Amino acid sequence: MRRERLAPAALLIATGALYLWRLGDSGWANAYYSAAAQAGATSWKAWFFGSSDASNAITIDKTPASVWVMGLSARLFGVNAWSILVPQALMGVGSVWLLYATVRRWFSPAAALISGAVLALTPVAVLMFRFNNPDALLVLLLVAGTYCVTRAVEKASPFWLALAGVAVGFGFLTKMLQAFLVLPAFALVYLLTAPTSIPKRVAHLLGATGAMVVAGGWWIVAVELTPDRPYIGGSQTNSVLELALGYNGLGRITGDEVGSVGGGRGWGTPGWSRLLSSEMGSQIAWLLPAAVVLLIAGLWLMKGRTRTALALWGGWLVVTAAVFSFMNGIIHSYYTVALAPAIAAVVGIAATELWARRNEPVAAAVLSGSVALSAIQCYLLVEGFSTAVAVIVLMTGLIAAVGLVLSMRAAIPVALVAALLGPTTYSFATVTTPHTGALPVAGPASGRMRGGGGGLLDATTPDAQVASLLQGNASAYKWAAATIGSNNAAGLQLASGQPVMALGGFNGTDPAPTLEQFQAMVHNGQIHYFVAAGRMMRGESGSDSAHRIAEWVAANYTATTVAGTTLYELDAS
Repeated sequence: MRRERLAPAALLIATGALYLWRLGDSGWANAYYSAAAQAGATSWKAWFFGSSDASNAITIDKTPASVWVMGLSARLFGVNAWSILVPQALMGVGSVWLLYATVRRWFSPAAALISGAVLALTPVAVLMFRFNNPDALLVLLLVAGTYCVTRAVEKASPFWLALAGVAVGFGFLTKMLQAFLVLPAFALVYLLTAPTSIPKRVAHLLGATGAMVVAGGWWIVAVELTPDRPYIGGSQTNSVLELALGYNGLGRITGDEVGSVGGGRGWGTPGWSRLLSSEMGSQIAWLLPAAVVLLIAGLWLMKGRTRTALALWGGWLVVTAAVFSFMNGIIHSYYTVALAPAIAAVVGIAATELWARRNEPVAAAVLSGSVALSAIQCYLLVEGFSTAVAVIVLMTGLIAAVGLVLSMRAAIPVALVAALLGPTTYSFATVTTPHTGALPVAGPASGRMRGGGGGLLDATTPDAQVASLLQGNASAYKWAAATIGSNNAAGLQLASGQPVMALGGFNGTDPAPTLEQFQAMVHNGQIHYFVAAGRMMRGESGSDSAHRIAEWVAANYTATTVAGTTLYELDAS
């Protein structure tokens, strides 16, 4: 019993150490969300709506649950890299703990420990639990929802099923429709396995749906009914429903995303091979092929709770993987962190259950084959980074595969080394690489997105002279400056500590403000400076108001260059 308590404690302590080590190296990480946290730490209105600045010009292009956490932390501990990033690391530790607790309810400590370790050491998980995109909170909430469904299935509990709905609802407030990808698995598993009559199962599911709608919908109602609020970033009609269903919703599936700037529509060609591509594969695919084999074999060979658990986690895995593989809209490699808990649980559960049935030739063969497959996959992924590690992984994997066929207990630690050495090596490389910008990538090559993007995808750090200029007499203005695009604004705002208006939102393609509205603000003395944005892509669709504003400013005001930055002082004449 003591050993059973010490093992998960050691897992969580090690996970925390991994996620916190050198955390401050990434600075503001994604400055877009750091600026929103800064705004929320200053203004409760900005905190509630998820505004990019404390004067509430425009919101981020996501629902604000993750910003609520960061904003509260920044309000308590000051606006700095640690106050923004430590909550993400704690969410990672919480996700590993909840995954362990969920698997442990029905399975052995070994199954739970393997599941937790696989999640903790998945490179994209290490990346995102040390970064301030919304994905860390989303993963925590979805694992919490799965825990609640597991509890609900045990005794047909409407209470626990409703809590699962609440978790998914708050997942919607974190990253909108992506949270709903787990719903088919949740609903079908409960409908088919809960120990009560079918009418009661349906009634319980309807109740959980209501709980989900309330948990995810109250904020939307508040936003839609509030007249004096910031513009909803990412929408063309100032509507959070349009944002949820369009740019961040069905548009991601179809590719019809109004306001997109193009040139970054994702990684790889849509199709099943996308998740195994060089960019996405290095983030998530280390144990993905083995998890698929183990899932199919487990559903075929197992019965009872094992089959139920595999259906729950496997349903999450299959639906999410299918959507990520075939969606035509914007997708980035770090999205795949949503697959990590499901892969980890399937591997932990199926591997230990198959080992328990190792005297059956089919079970032994599947277990052996999955280890060999994972060794080959890990070899392919790590070979370009470390040939020595790649060779060790391949050799130990093949040795373990032979030992598992022969049911040799000594093969177990060798198999664990083969399965985890590759992603562990890649994860440590991730930890020692600073990560900044909108599109972080796990691994050793680079801590930021590939392919540039200027102020669109990464905030610049303005010279101290520019920051000082924006701070001068800032209290006399509602916004110290305005500039095109949220990342350009974020860099200026974080450096100066003053509100900076992001014209056109993230992509510079939102109609907020219009040229006429901006002219009125200037006339009323609300904006001190306009800062030229430098490199900035124009959108394929959406509004060109931000660029029209830039042209109007250049035609009517005198440019000044300070430390390489072009500014225009906007007097009210």
